[in-house]
Amino acid sequence: MSIHGDTPSQESTGHSRRGFLRNAALAGAGAATVGTGASVLGGTPAFAADAAKSGKTGTWRPDLTALQFTLAVMPDTQFLYWGSQDSVNRTPQEESFRYIIDNSGNPDNNIVFMAHLGDMTQDADPLSFKQVDKAFALLDAHGAAYSVLAGNHDVSGDDSRGDTPYLQTMGPQRFKRSKTFAGSDPTGYNTAHIFQAAGHSWLVLAMDWRTTDQGFAWANDVIKAHPKMPVILTTHDLVYSNYDDNVFPYESGDPENNAVLSGYGETVWDKLINDNDQIFLTLNGHYWPPARTTKKNAAGNDVHMHITNYQNRYFGGGGMIRLYHFDLTRNTIDVETINPWILAQDPESRTELAAEHARITGPVDNFSMPIDFEKRFSSFIPVPVRPARPAARELVKGTMAYWRFDGQGAPGTALTAGQTIHDLSGKGNDLTVVTMPGTAADALTWSADHHPDQPAHASLKFVGGRNPLHGTYLTTGAKAPLNAETFKSGYTIETFVMMPLDWDAGNNGWAAILSRRGSAGDAGKHGKNTDPNEPLVQFAISNNGREPQFNHYPLNDTYPTTNWGHGLVELKWWHLAVVNDGRYTKLYVEGAPVVDNPNRESIGLTSLGLPWLVGGHESAGAVDIVFHGNVGDIRIVNRALSTKEFLTHK
Repeated sequence: MSIHGDTPSQESTGHSRRGFLRNAALAGAGAATVGTGASVLGGTPAFAADAAKSGKTGTWRPDLTALQFTLAVMPDTQFLYWGSQDSVNRTPQEESFRYIIDNSGNPDNNIVFMAHLGDMTQDADPLSFKQVDKAFALLDAHGAAYSVLAGNHDVSGDDSRGDTPYLQTMGPQRFKRSKTFAGSDPTGYNTAHIFQAAGHSWLVLAMDWRTTDQGFAWANDVIKAHPKMPVILTTHDLVYSNYDDNVFPYESGDPENNAVLSGYGETVWDKLINDNDQIFLTLNGHYWPPARTTKKNAAGNDVHMHITNYQNRYFGGGGMIRLYHFDLTRNTIDVETINPWILAQDPESRTELAAEHARITGPVDNFSMPIDFEKRFSSFIPVPVRPARPAARELVKGTMAYWRFDGQGAPGTALTAGQTIHDLSGKGNDLTVVTMPGTAADALTWSADHHPDQPAHASLKFVGGRNPLHGTYLTTGAKAPLNAETFKSGYTIETFVMMPLDWDAGNNGWAAILSRRGSAGDAGKHGKNTDPNEPLVQFAISNNGREPQFNHYPLNDTYPTTNWGHGLVELKWWHLAVVNDGRYTKLYVEGAPVVDNPNRESIGLTSLGLPWLVGGHESAGAVDIVFHGNVGDIRIVNRALSTKEFLTHK
């Protein structure tokens, strides 16, 4: 298989043309060593740019706190700047720069930084760099944050080469007014940049295309000086695609694993990437077609390695950009590749080739990367653990019952029949353990697992189900005050729940987290959707995708009101809450109201004076299934609480 890379302008490299908080505050931008730089080239170029413009450029104004932000990446633009051939066209690149600036203030993009991957020119000629200077002046004039680096068509040799037109034009002196520039090594060819996004600091290393040991030592020192910053490494040559480009759209093999380290890339991996766990994403150009792979570093964590380059496409790529949309809420980076120069053209006037390249949508150019940012960065940004809160703090006005499971048994040890869990509200609604016949001794155990925002750092682990009926549940006493409560003025019921991987719809569906004994038929209920055998109140998990359901018979109706939530994934803690304001009932999942909250007046909860069950559900007066999963704190209040008053409140 041939490696597709650009031809070096002034040296042979052995590669022929055909032949990178949860609530964690990160360290601020520290200063790195800054080297000397020469003055920026001046003068008016002898080349005219295309006159077409998209119009007035907007304002650089990214939202630095939003949990969604975008890193723009621009690979090899060399064919736009071939001054020695009297061939220069700034327009495509400038159009991309306008797009980047304009979309910094667009919440759907929120572009916070732009990284160029080298080969800014085809010939390293001073006349070419004069034009590059003018194009990048657009970013400078608007205060846009960006980084650049030298590719093999911009320079020769390694970073010890000394002065060049590249260094004179794009060296450290260019960034003297930049808020994101953190410094350079003594040569000026390796630079560090720190941008703010999602309330954190992110470090970008822009490394020369051939870095010496001093350059690698400098980069390692910069990372050590900023130990709490995720690092994105940009360089010109690192990985290349291990599939060919003989057809288009490209036959990309496995689009998630079709790149390998180049010979020089092996050096970068060994001397910089492997031992620096902060480096989670690398970006390079030089080769084509685009590709990506993921490697494990010395710490056993993923490093996402991407090559993006479109110089072999129509108009030398036309200043095409790749957008890395970081979403810290979804734990995903969505990647798309677009050409703003073409998108700015009237669709009706685009040539066929232009229309084809307005957006590149193949699997190697348009994809999503799942990445658990909190987990991935935990080795250098420890995840803060919210401390447990005392029960007294959670006893809000109107609390009728509050059960929690901390400080009562060692994790993994079993609760025994007849054991009592006290109601911390002081109202006397204590719970007693009940075991179904034939149930294993460890069907109900203490657990240290808990929702991260739960007051108590503990839960109960239920191992129950049907086929055959088995498990252990809890019940209030026969004379508990809660049994007779009808909540005419409203109520709030909260709990925390997690289902295990072996949760099964047939064996565990419709098990209740909390229910009130007494069947609908015995209470005289009838009419639409009424099951005379079901309990008067049940807060259950359905058999259809583990949807939470609150089914209750209010005082003002003979038939039930049912609130439905969406499917809950396993092995994830969920906070569930039901709130009734005296008229309407709403179900909340993680503080968000669900779609199926009926606009039906439902006043209070019908009672036959019978006990409440935790983890148990009855049909026709007999327990027919026991819950399977973990249940955390449970609080019942006799009034409607706002979401800010939930047990998850900050």
